[in-house]
Formats: sequence, C-alpha cells, structure tokens
Amino acid sequence: MDILVVGGSWFLGKAVVEEAVGRGWAVTTFNRGRSGGPFPGVRQVIGDRTSTEDLARLAGQGPWDAVIDTSAAYQPPKVVLAGTRALEDAAARYVYVSTVSVYAGWPEHPLKVGDPLLDGPADADSEYGRNPEGWRGPNLHYGRQKAGGERAVAETFGAERSWLIRPGVILGPNEYVGRLPWWLRRAERGGQILAPGSADKGIQPVDVRDVARFAVDLAARPGGGVYNATAPIGRDTMGSFLGACLAATGNHGVLRWVPDEVLLEQGVRQWTEVPLWRTGKGVWLVDSEPAYAAGFVCRPLEETVRDTWDWLRAGNMPVAHPRAAAIGIQADRERAILAVTESLH
Repeated sequence: MDILVVGGSWFLGKAVVEEAVGRGWAVTTFNRGRSGGPFPGVRQVIGDRTSTEDLARLAGQGPWDAVIDTSAAYQPPKVVLAGTRALEDAAARYVYVSTVSVYAGWPEHPLKVGDPLLDGPADADSEYGRNPEGWRGPNLHYGRQKAGGERAVAETFGAERSWLIRPGVILGPNEYVGRLPWWLRRAERGGQILAPGSADKGIQPVDVRDVARFAVDLAARPGGGVYNATAPIGRDTMGSFLGACLAATGNHGVLRWVPDEVLLEQGVRQWTEVPLWRTGKGVWLVDSEPAYAAGFVCRPLEETVRDTWDWLRAGNMPVAHPRAAAIGIQADRERAILAVTESLH
C-alpha cells in the first residue's frame, strides 16, 4: 500500500503513520511541519490544507491507494471539500476520521449508524452553526462542522470510495486534549479525589492506537461505509477507569463520589472541568458493533491508562493545544465541593 496521511504528526495522525509504517507501507504525510517530527522512511510534504496552491502541489505527488484524513477536527467543511476535490483523481479511496458528535441525538439518546445527523453543508465555512453566546449544552457547532466534513468527503469520493469513522473520546499516549493525563496527575497527587456521578456509570473511551489500526485496515479495503468506533457498551465504568488511574500511579488517593445533582448545583462544567463526566443519557451508549464485525479491536481501558502513564513518566509532553487549558478542576474548588458533599451526609 502507498497512502497519504493528511496530518500525521501528533496524536491520531502519529499513530496512523506508525501503524502503516509498521506494516511496511509507503507513507506520505501532508502537514505544516509545526508540530511533531518527521518519521524515518516517511515522505513529508510541507503545506497548508487551506491553500489551493499547496493542495495542487500535493496532488501532483500522487497517486496513492488511499488518503487517511486525521487533521480535519478544526477545519470547516469547505476546507475538507477543497482537499477532497484536489485529491479525488490522486487516490483510490478516502478515510475520514469524524466523531459521534455529528449525530443529532448525541449526547441525549443512544446512537447507532444510520441515526439522523446534524445539519452542515459540504461547503460551509467556519461560522456555520455557531453556538449562541453563553451556550452551555453540547458543542453543536463542532458537530455541524464535522457533519459537513463527512458530506464533503462523500460528495467528492462517493459512498463507494469513502470510509467514515466516528470515534467518541480518544485517549492514549500523545493525547493533546489532556483528559487522561489530567486524571493520572490527579491520581498521582492523591488525597481526597472528587469522583463524578457514580462508580457504575458506563463509559466508552477508545485507545488512539486502536482507532489508528482500524483506519489503516479500512485504507486497504476497497469499498466504503460508516462505522462508530467506541469501546463496547457496558464494558468499562467510571469506577473502573478511576481505579485504573489510581493503580497505575501507586494508589495514593481515595475516591469520593459526588452525585450528578451536586455537581450540577455547583455549576461544574461537564466534559471539561471534570473530564469524561457528562449527564446526557446517551453519551456512553454508542453502538459500535458493526465496527467490531468489520475487524475493529478495542484493547482494555486499563492498558490505555498504564501506557499513557508510562509515556508521561518517561518525560513526554503532548503538543500544546488551547483545549488543554479548559481541562480539570482547581484544587480549592474540588475541596469546596467535597465539603458540600460531606455536609449532606
């Protein structure tokens, strides 16, 4: 196989490149060259996907058996559309990593492939579907933008040449958002740890290396289709996840479970201030069984936690990203909420 990875320098893209190189494939990466480093044996094309000239220059260096697009998370649909049009004659198929946020029912309803999607035209700009000022609900702007990106891929390559992968939360080494690193550092610090909701609340994070392997598998597969990519429903819980964080870091802390209603009363920001905590009934009820039938494999969450801790302990740091600043609750606020919880008993 000879593939093009759009992105390919930090988190998911890095894992995709490593997986493809490990299979002995020829790999070209296309990115701005601002983060991460060049991989030995990988052809790196420096350019900006928002530049028509750079895209035309890139297309001239094909053809490829497949494109794997890992860097569209913060690009408007019209940029994805321009890229797919530039590469349509240079690649046999297109693998686009999307998100479960494209579903109109996320995070309130259980989800499966085929459920209604948010609006988002293939040629939309970054302003399309912005959340109202002061919006506290799910990031519909992000979902609409990614749904538009999916439509851009399908519009250009057609359903028979487009693979769409919809992960939920992706964790693992090199994670730049900082959800799992924050929990690991909090567990390392020890003491009384605010644990959100209830220990038996199901969660479905997936390892970045497993998403990468599935994307590379699909790149080698003629045809097209759509898959959710999450851990199996009911396999993991918030309790087992936080227990794994404590075990990996030496069991220095004690979990104090704070009910959802208390966290909501205290105005705790879901998803960010307490990472992975969200009260929507469907947030962790995403059906990925079709992906498992197609060969997707999801390693134990405990392995993801251990490997990420080993990566952090080795002195590694994620690529700096603005989203990381919103992750985690301040220590004094955590203590105050725990005190409120104690007073209720």
